[in-house]
Amino acid sequence: MTRRAHSSMTMTHMTGTSAESRPAQATSTPGRTTARHGVPHELRSEVRLLGAALGQVLRESVGADLFDDVERLRRAVIDARNGAGPAEAPAAIVAELDELRAEQVAKAFTVYFQLVNLAEERQRVRALRGRSASDRPDSFSGLVGRLKPDQLDRLLPELEVHPVLTAHPTEARRRAAVTAIRRVGQAIDLPDQVERERQLLEEITALWRTAQLRSLRPGPIDEVRTAMAVFDESLFAMVPTVYRAFESALAGEQAGIQPPTVPSYLRLGSWIGGDRDGNPNVTAAVTREALDVQADHVLRALTDAAERLASTLTLDALSTPPSTALRAAIDRAADQHPSLIARLASSENEPHRDYLLYVAARLGATLDRHADLAYRSADEFIADLRLLQSSLAAAGAVRVAYGGVQDLLWQAETFGFHLAELEVRQHSGLHTAALTCYLGPDARSSAVLDRVAREGFGDPVTALDDMSREILSTMRAIAALQHRWGVRACHRYVVSFTSRASDLVAVRALARIALGDGAIDLDVVPLFETQEDLENSVPVLEEWLTFPSTQAHLAANGNRVEVMLGYSDSAKDVGPVSATLSLYEAQARLAEWAERHGIALTLFHGRGGALGRGGGPAGRAILSGAPGSVAGRFKVTEQGEVILARYGTPEIAVRHLEQVTTSVLLASTPEVEARTAESAVRFRDLALRTGEAAKGAYRSLVGTPGFADFFAEVSPLEELGLLHIGSRPARRKSASGHDLASLRAIPWVFAWAQTRCNLPGWYGLGTGLAAAAAVEGGLDELRAAYAAWPLFSSMLDNAEMSLAKADRDIAARYLALSERPELAETILAEFDLSVSMLLQVLQRDALLAGHRVLGWAVELRNPYVDALSHLQLRALAALRSGEGLDGPEAAAQQRLLLLTVGGVAAGLQNTG
Repeated sequence: MTRRAHSSMTMTHMTGTSAESRPAQATSTPGRTTARHGVPHELRSEVRLLGAALGQVLRESVGADLFDDVERLRRAVIDARNGAGPAEAPAAIVAELDELRAEQVAKAFTVYFQLVNLAEERQRVRALRGRSASDRPDSFSGLVGRLKPDQLDRLLPELEVHPVLTAHPTEARRRAAVTAIRRVGQAIDLPDQVERERQLLEEITALWRTAQLRSLRPGPIDEVRTAMAVFDESLFAMVPTVYRAFESALAGEQAGIQPPTVPSYLRLGSWIGGDRDGNPNVTAAVTREALDVQADHVLRALTDAAERLASTLTLDALSTPPSTALRAAIDRAADQHPSLIARLASSENEPHRDYLLYVAARLGATLDRHADLAYRSADEFIADLRLLQSSLAAAGAVRVAYGGVQDLLWQAETFGFHLAELEVRQHSGLHTAALTCYLGPDARSSAVLDRVAREGFGDPVTALDDMSREILSTMRAIAALQHRWGVRACHRYVVSFTSRASDLVAVRALARIALGDGAIDLDVVPLFETQEDLENSVPVLEEWLTFPSTQAHLAANGNRVEVMLGYSDSAKDVGPVSATLSLYEAQARLAEWAERHGIALTLFHGRGGALGRGGGPAGRAILSGAPGSVAGRFKVTEQGEVILARYGTPEIAVRHLEQVTTSVLLASTPEVEARTAESAVRFRDLALRTGEAAKGAYRSLVGTPGFADFFAEVSPLEELGLLHIGSRPARRKSASGHDLASLRAIPWVFAWAQTRCNLPGWYGLGTGLAAAAAVEGGLDELRAAYAAWPLFSSMLDNAEMSLAKADRDIAARYLALSERPELAETILAEFDLSVSMLLQVLQRDALLAGHRVLGWAVELRNPYVDALSHLQLRALAALRSGEGLDGPEAAAQQRLLLLTVGGVAAGLQNTG
């Protein structure tokens, strides 16, 4: 494939001048994104401002020679893409740089991408503020216009949107760098031009001088505290805004003056400090501490919010008399805590203010564990708020009652005293190992395990190892957390690699052994990950339903079952195309199973941020689900850079949750389900042909002898662990040599992204589409499937994005690092076939030609990512050859490699 002509950057060059701002030229070269006009003026201006400031900081901090080297490489990569300069020029420039200068240039491009990402985030916020809800078909008002009143009445009581934050290591930036970038954004907003320029240079200088690499690996509690920053800065304040926007769409002019129609349907979950699958650093003690940290943050937030609201409730008793119930509650409080009530009482006789200050004091006592004053549960706090609200409404202050008081109620109902519902995850094999100490060979017998779950068991027959003791300690920790913070705080137990019913029954058996007759409320959540396990999911669940311990639990919880689907490992197992189609089939079978048994099923989607791990637009993914698989409930993992991207800025978080909510409700309507079902039946044979051929190509590649070694040689796979971006090891277990089976999906995807190949996002697609097109009328059928079937169109669009972010020429340089040219040729041939077949199906001349905004965003970034890729290739080649490298030289090349990893991740805007 030839190199395409690439226009020079019109908005993102560091000099801030217009020397290279000639018009963008579209290209029809297959497999290349097209350059386009349409960069918003504000974004263009802001990037120029930031680029110019960074250029000045480079001159001041290091010298004009660094700036000149950066500019020289920047022009070389642009010219290479334009065809205006030699393709080898960038590599030649990189080879000339000494070790220190190479690091400085890599850091300059990395910081530049961080600033560009900031500018693009700010542009998204501006765009959201500038568009009315009527301009957005997936807004709340658009939803209300599309659904019938009876549909809303049916769906709203069951509505639940449940993002689950995980500590999966995909955020390459240090927290210090993230904070520094936010300060840059604050400086841009300063009204005084002189002060803005001064602070902008100061903050970019601080960012430039902040180390990009972590020196120490974070622990699980560090990861918890990082997630808490998102809660403090965005999530807590944002939640009432989401509810308020939905309520306004539903109730119109009555919104805010009547009890809300919208239920508290948002729930936040977390695996951070609870996910111990393959992470020995997560212990029972860590899980307890994680929830204590969460409770500390939410109780402080609720206390502050209550105190702020109380300061506005200056309604005197004459104009707004308290209800009899509120007056009685105040009198009881005065009897129990006379000095406190005397201190809080207003001299102006403002009973509603006084009572809310008392409520705030009780929240503080709950945090401090002051037993006499503390709330026993969040339900008690919510009851007090409802008492206050009803008193205000009865006195005629309805706007106050359903304004700020309702906002605080929504926050309390959403977050409780635990903030996020902490979930425990563990590998099924470790449960079996622990139970073997008690039951010997019967540890795999579902019937025996069910009896243990109901009746208990005596002492172990063999000595418990450390892991088995830790599993039992985890059960005791869950029980303690439920006693302290309520059942909602921690009641889900996710079983990784569930393959048989005994894997599920084992959890209750272990709980019984650990606690005896002690109370614990556990929802056992099977996680089906491989294609084989996905296909066997219904038989496993059918058997699980037959056991008395399961039946007793379902009778107590209203027949509610949660099932988790693993996108990452299924794609790593059989490739992205076959995994997508297998996951759809599994959803359909599970939905039918749940309906047959009268079970309220929630499918928990274990998606990653990258396209090769189930990433992509959340709304489209929901609408692509199998009929009946949503039913008003959506739960999904959010991790790494995705957490900050979706929830770090309040306006973006509100918009994201609006899109998710509307998609969940639309996907649950009979009309959408019927259309989806019709398409799935119509294109079933085509999907089977495509999926089987794609899986064959994928498995043939990864099953090639020596492929794991090849992958480790051509990518920074082994070095990713040195980034210290998470507490979890890259592999589930120690393994000798390079072993793909134990390798986690995140480093698998992360490393391929760094090579500019993005193989997990598309490999096998070309072969699959070609097989489907080979039958008579096959190409027309593929085009019809793309037009009519949301799953198929979403799959192809995600693959298109993955291919567009790839670069064949740069990828070829990485693949050449190994002495396996046949593997490199196989990968590049499949890349070419995938691009060719995809463009034929889409009937386009270039990738992303039908997506203007995405097209220019990818196109404008690619040359700068090229610069970092050439620097990374220099380091990777030196490390792989090892010739003539002593200790300090090897360390320098490794440091350069790791710097470029963060820069490429920032440039591509995804990692794993």
